[in-house]
Amino acid sequence: MINLMSDTVTRPTQRMIEAMFDAEVGDDVFQQDPTINQLEDKAAKLLGMEAGIFCPSGTMTNQIAIHLHTQPLDEVLCDKTAHIYNYEAGAWAMHSGVSIQLLEGENGIFTAQQVKQAIRPTFDWLPRTRLVVIENTCNKAGGTHYTLEDIQPISSLCMEENLKTHLDGARLFNAVAVSGDRPEDYGKHFDTISICLSKGLGAPVGSLLLGDHDTIRQARRIRKALGGGMRQAGYLAAAGSYALDHHRERLVQDHEKAQVLRDALEKKSGVKSLRPGQTNIVIFDLEENYISAEEWVNTMEAAGIQCVAFGPQTIRFVTHLDVSMDDIQQTCRSIEAM
Repeated sequence: MINLMSDTVTRPTQRMIEAMFDAEVGDDVFQQDPTINQLEDKAAKLLGMEAGIFCPSGTMTNQIAIHLHTQPLDEVLCDKTAHIYNYEAGAWAMHSGVSIQLLEGENGIFTAQQVKQAIRPTFDWLPRTRLVVIENTCNKAGGTHYTLEDIQPISSLCMEENLKTHLDGARLFNAVAVSGDRPEDYGKHFDTISICLSKGLGAPVGSLLLGDHDTIRQARRIRKALGGGMRQAGYLAAAGSYALDHHRERLVQDHEKAQVLRDALEKKSGVKSLRPGQTNIVIFDLEENYISAEEWVNTMEAAGIQCVAFGPQTIRFVTHLDVSMDDIQQTCRSIEAM
């Protein structure tokens, strides 16, 4: 079966497994797991931050960040396609008691002017605008990406308006692979950054939250309260460290595979439109008088290919290291034969 449902389906490579078996471990709640400590330090330096904390998931790192930067009755600004709004079970309301105001970005990308217009006046009956969250790449928008040139004016405005900033960088290295920006330049634009190790980077589990030393000290207490304190998790951290060292450069291969899929879909009758991303996510819409997304998914699965419906007439493919170019070519033939 060719699995194009998500880049979260990747399995550890043999060399990653060897790194996991060789890991030196301790109790991370006491900060005595050397492999986790090394991973946190490595990731912080890579993104131009002071410190990091290893967590089980990107949802946890995002929710810790929201809790760190807000108080109940505050408001978070993010794009209408944002992962924190669409795919984290409304956890911002449960854990932090905040509301969310959605911005109408273009394919997931909003501007400093939109942020400025969304800032609430200071009336008792309104929530306080407090935090701006950027997602890079933008999953639901089709893997579109911000560049540092896009981010800089938003960051400057937030500093002027005393707003906190968080980067949901679940697929940040996919964005960097396209933009050519230096990862270490991101740190100066955000109060916190979350990166995921278990998507295109191919680790089995884990995300990191990065920030300054004081922020991460506070994050450790929140992680513990959420049940995220782990013990000998260095075996998992070793996989993440290997991924950062060896799998970032290969992300361009996933982008090339995704472009082959886009080329095939552009020629396919019944396909209405494709989202404009340049990374490893391919989202497209079917004509209303064509088959439904559910029928498309079922037909593809019968041909040995798994993908997901992203709406009544919308499909998502995601390329990753467990899918070869031969698999992509086979998928293209199945699309043509649909």
